[in-house]
Amino acid sequence: MTQDDELQLYNLSRRRVLAGLGAVGIASAGAGLGTSAFFSDQEEFTDNTLQAGTLDLKLDYKATYFGGPGRLDAVKAMDYPDAEEILEDGEPTGRYLLAQAPSPEDEQAWEDRVQGETFDFCSPDADEFLVNGDGIPMFTLSDVKPGDSGEVTVSIHICDNPGYLRMMGDITGSAENGQNEPELEAEGEDTDGLGELADAIEVCVWYDEDCDNVFEPTGTGQQNELEVALVSDVSGSMSGEIDDLQAAATNFVDNLSSPDEAAAISFNDDASLDQELTTEYDLVKDAINDYIAEDSTNMTAGIEIGEDELLNGTNATPGASKVMILLSDGTPNDEGTAEDAADVAKGNGIRIFTIALGSGADDSFLANKIATSPDDAFLAPDPADLDTVYAEIAQIVLAGEQKIAEGTMAEVFAQLSEGKLLDGNRQEDGTQPYPGATTQCIGFEWELPFEVGNEVQSDSVAFDFGFEVEQSRHNETPFNNTAPTNSTATDN
Repeated sequence: MTQDDELQLYNLSRRRVLAGLGAVGIASAGAGLGTSAFFSDQEEFTDNTLQAGTLDLKLDYKATYFGGPGRLDAVKAMDYPDAEEILEDGEPTGRYLLAQAPSPEDEQAWEDRVQGETFDFCSPDADEFLVNGDGIPMFTLSDVKPGDSGEVTVSIHICDNPGYLRMMGDITGSAENGQNEPELEAEGEDTDGLGELADAIEVCVWYDEDCDNVFEPTGTGQQNELEVALVSDVSGSMSGEIDDLQAAATNFVDNLSSPDEAAAISFNDDASLDQELTTEYDLVKDAINDYIAEDSTNMTAGIEIGEDELLNGTNATPGASKVMILLSDGTPNDEGTAEDAADVAKGNGIRIFTIALGSGADDSFLANKIATSPDDAFLAPDPADLDTVYAEIAQIVLAGEQKIAEGTMAEVFAQLSEGKLLDGNRQEDGTQPYPGATTQCIGFEWELPFEVGNEVQSDSVAFDFGFEVEQSRHNETPFNNTAPTNSTATDN
């Protein structure tokens, strides 16, 4: 029987049933049998599929070398023909850009993509710029001298699934390469053929939170002194939240200690410098406790006064680490001018943290247009959350970037050879996995101290380092060798 025949039979049968439905229904009811056979319904869940998830690791990086002014030609001869000398105020610094991904010719296109609101590191659009290791050397330097140093910041993108991240490394070669007369005089005769360079080079590996190629132990810069401007929205919509703001902001001030300075700025229709930068913290807390909520939201003025105080205030210190913490529960009177003011402040070296309070705050605007980066943007859904948020920011700006490993190259790579599990959330106890679709920058810096002198002449060291990710779900013990991983390594 064909499908058409079946369809025809079905239609004929249906007509016959409908024609005799009344008599059959009465008879069935009289017999107590009901008529459910003729009144039916069917529901289906169709097109069901199961698909395995993915876990992918992508990298971009920037490697620099400090070899002293005037060594550009020598650096270009060391397998870095495209090396560039980094300038500050038009003057050479003695630091050279060795390599990076994306490549320098693609850098503007990369920046345009990254700064777009919809850019996704894990999307196929990013693949043309990123690398997956493939034995790429970060350093191939053949004329290193005492006093030289190098650094690479690797930006790691864990795509799709949450996962544990581990850094790996090995010293793959160490050679004496003969001994000349100055080395013999400094070291004495060495017959084992192994060089001393790995024991002489100092290495530091750290979580580079702002991806700027600089280890910042104070969280905001290399200087010991921290200057913080607390810029607070005191518009009328804050009337029910002002007490929570005051409690949380003053608790933040209690975390400071001399020589760190704080200032209090508030904004509504206009903005006010309520307390200039000072180490007399009670004055800052008194100013905050005097706040009254009223009027509108002139965020632009608040940012401008905060910037001016940090840069030009009576007690502002040139070279100190400058931080602005801006809280708002609404949208600014003029988003364009607020964004422009924030760009000027960030361009002048001020790190801006934002706190979006409550459901009325434009958290996307604060995160993408005002904060230094989305990582410096915080949400406080409820006023009671403010104390926790200010405490988290305090930990970042006061505790600073954390080291992963430190010591001689031999000591650090002894740790990396066993795999160093990285912490996906340094704000929580224990070692946490990284969320899916997240980015983490890791800094790796080496330095050959001046004091080493002649004893390492002609010595060489070769090393690999890389990263490995393993999904966290169903893996209670990270990297127990039973789950597949995705790894990326570099040769040096």
